Amino acid sequence: MATFISVPLKKSSEVDLAKPLLKFVTATYPPGEEQAEYARAVDELNKLRKSALGRPLDKHESSLEILLRYYDQLCAIEPKFPFPELCLTFTWKDAFDKGSLFGGSVKLALASVGYEKTCVLFNVGALASQIASEQNLDNDEGLKTAAKFYQLASGAFAHIKDTVLSALNREPTMDISPETVGTLSQIMLSQAQEVFVLKATADKMKDAIVAKLANQAADYYGDAFKQCQYKENLPKEVLPVLAAKHCMMQATAELHQSALANQKKKFGEEIARLQHATELVKTAASRYDEYVNVKDLSDKISRALTAAKKDNDFIYHDRVPEVKDLEHIGKASLVKATAVQIPLSQKFTDVFEKMVPMAVQQSVSAANSRKADTVNRLIGSMREATNLCNGVLASLNLPAALEDLSGDAVPQSILEKSRAVIQQGGLQSIEQLIRDLPELLQRNREILDESLKILDDEETTDNELRAKFNQRWNRTPSGDLYKSLRAEGNNFCSILDKAVQADQVVKGRYNEHCGMIALLCKPENEISAAIPSANPAKTLQGSEVVNVLRAQLAQLDEVKREREVLEGEVKAVTFDLTTKFLTALAQDGAINEEAMTTSELDTRYGSHTQRVQQNLRRQEELLSQIQVSHQEFSALKQSNSEANSREEVLKKLAAAHDSYIEISSNIKEGTKFYNDLTEILLKFQNKCSDIVFARKTERDELLKELQQSIAREPSAPSFNVPSYQSNTPAPAPGGPTPAPRTMFNPQQPQAKPQPPARPPPPSIPPQAASTSAPVSSPMGPAGTNPPPVAPTGPSQAQGPPYPNYQGYPGFPGYQMPMAYNPYAYGQFNMPNMPYMPYQAQGQAGYPGAPPTQQPYPYPQQPPQQQPYYPQQ
Repeated sequence: MATFISVPLKKSSEVDLAKPLLKFVTATYPPGEEQAEYARAVDELNKLRKSALGRPLDKHESSLEILLRYYDQLCAIEPKFPFPELCLTFTWKDAFDKGSLFGGSVKLALASVGYEKTCVLFNVGALASQIASEQNLDNDEGLKTAAKFYQLASGAFAHIKDTVLSALNREPTMDISPETVGTLSQIMLSQAQEVFVLKATADKMKDAIVAKLANQAADYYGDAFKQCQYKENLPKEVLPVLAAKHCMMQATAELHQSALANQKKKFGEEIARLQHATELVKTAASRYDEYVNVKDLSDKISRALTAAKKDNDFIYHDRVPEVKDLEHIGKASLVKATAVQIPLSQKFTDVFEKMVPMAVQQSVSAANSRKADTVNRLIGSMREATNLCNGVLASLNLPAALEDLSGDAVPQSILEKSRAVIQQGGLQSIEQLIRDLPELLQRNREILDESLKILDDEETTDNELRAKFNQRWNRTPSGDLYKSLRAEGNNFCSILDKAVQADQVVKGRYNEHCGMIALLCKPENEISAAIPSANPAKTLQGSEVVNVLRAQLAQLDEVKREREVLEGEVKAVTFDLTTKFLTALAQDGAINEEAMTTSELDTRYGSHTQRVQQNLRRQEELLSQIQVSHQEFSALKQSNSEANSREEVLKKLAAAHDSYIEISSNIKEGTKFYNDLTEILLKFQNKCSDIVFARKTERDELLKELQQSIAREPSAPSFNVPSYQSNTPAPAPGGPTPAPRTMFNPQQPQAKPQPPARPPPPSIPPQAASTSAPVSSPMGPAGTNPPPVAPTGPSQAQGPPYPNYQGYPGFPGYQMPMAYNPYAYGQFNMPNMPYMPYQAQGQAGYPGAPPTQQPYPYPQQPPQQQPYYPQQ
């Protein structure tokens, strides 16, 4: 009765987790202790998978603990790594598919960690069922352990049933389909209930309790049997075992309920229930004897029935009711599928505990982007104000106009600007940076084009195979899978186009001011010679207008210095929202990144934003005042052509200095931008290469699977057997046509009564072989063919010169017609050898009916001639 069903383990192909995970770690985290710690954790994870799936597992709790730890670790790292981008492909075989000679076993390869989790959980349930089946059910500890693991197995299969379709997003293999795992869960639950029946019996619990437990077990087995009836992928012995267990549990329930009837003095009911139990065990014994052993239960019921009948016949004379009139036995369930709650292992420790989930990483990245936008907006507004200020002062020739009251010397501000330009490398440094820009741009273009090309090539191949195999090519289309990558690539193309436009603007500004910038790079005497001299009609030294204008310019310089300090403070602000995001994810299960980041930015940059706005308003007021004062200053100056020419040159020199500073800054930023973009594009290229490589691996696996599927299919539809190989061949004029392997007599009727048996032929001694009397040939009268003689060698006939093929009458095991008369294959080209008619082993020979026409001699096939049918 202790026949229990266990589930075989799924087998997985080897997968290297270390390479793609390490690539992500090195790309995401800077070199240091944190990166080294995560690298060690990746190595531990890879070793854990090999321990859990890369070797045969013993049917012991320690092996199950390894599987549980690996499953828990998969659940822990799933939100922490971008597995869809890593394109890790997991390949698993169908647990119940044994494969075929040409096709191999059914397997499925998917780039999904959800698929890996599902298959690992299936193995958890399978190994738990095997451990439970190995328990010794003769002691209490074994019963408790078996019940625990059957319920664990039931819970694992039930969890797969609820989650497999959402985890895979495609049709799974048959072993993990919702229907199959649902049936397995019910089987495991039934066996757990049966274990409790055994325990209740061993503990000598009340018959009423045992009867209810057994009846519930029978009900569970009945449900499992119904679910299993149409599952062709399950082993063939499952269905009869379930049917037998249903009968046995019901018989056990009737046995204990009969004892309860005896206690209630219902002796007729007792006999009726025992008779019903007897019928149930007889059914199990007659139909499923090779799967279960019901002898002990049958003997127990038989003894109880004999005693009950004896007592009732001699003492009680109670009427025995019909089974249909008996009261239904109650039910009591003590089992429940163990819910899958993470962690499954009590010894589990997350090796990636310090790594934040991908949702938090993405939120932190988005928050950093919002922070950068805020900082750039503030700094950009301040720099724009500075450029506006410099442009206005340059247009007014300030402060050079105040320093050039003499009309012949180079203003001190121009000399300072000249020294600043020379210190920063002058014209040569800008020209070198401008020459480097096209090379940097071309390098980025090539990387981006190559990345998109490998996506295009793989997508073209995928479309060609999809057109070739149609619906059989059932993997995700490359066009759908690459949408995010193509959007990212288009974004990079747009960025490069905008960068090219910005480069053209910078080059145009450089070409506009390069002459004056070159003049600033010359010595003071050459600058003085290039500036026209002018002698004003009167001096403005010490005038009130000049003093007011100088004071206003000093205030403007103070505003500019305040902006520089403010820019440094804005850049220095740092904050980390990781902890807040983690808390939100733990509490709410989601992160409202935009609201949380906006609130934090307002708190951190609110005061800076106000100070920037005040600074800009102060500058606007000062520039208005300076313009009014400059108008008064210009009215006091004597206007002539020389003075105007001198002032125009000084304006151009001041504007050239400001343009040099701006152009130099822009080109350096552009160079840094291109270099940074190169690193980003290289990562993008690696991402494209990785996903294309994974798709190629998946493509090869799918092609192999399709080839195996095609090999398993019938090569051609059924065909009619040739007439000469049928049992009722049509007579041909001039004699029968010989078949290549086996011949039938053309005159043989379709059905013939069994002839009487005849005694075996007498054995002829070897010395009398040459003088032996001829034996009547079954094929025709004597004289038609040379009479065969008794063989001197073994009595077994020589094999035919043609090969036998399955599906034709010559195939070994094909039952010959009773009047079949084979040709003596061995008699030709073998003179002096005796012959004895062929007689099958263990069968008496039959006389052959005389033929109505000349038999066709069977010729010996020349050795060099090729067989009529192609060799397999």
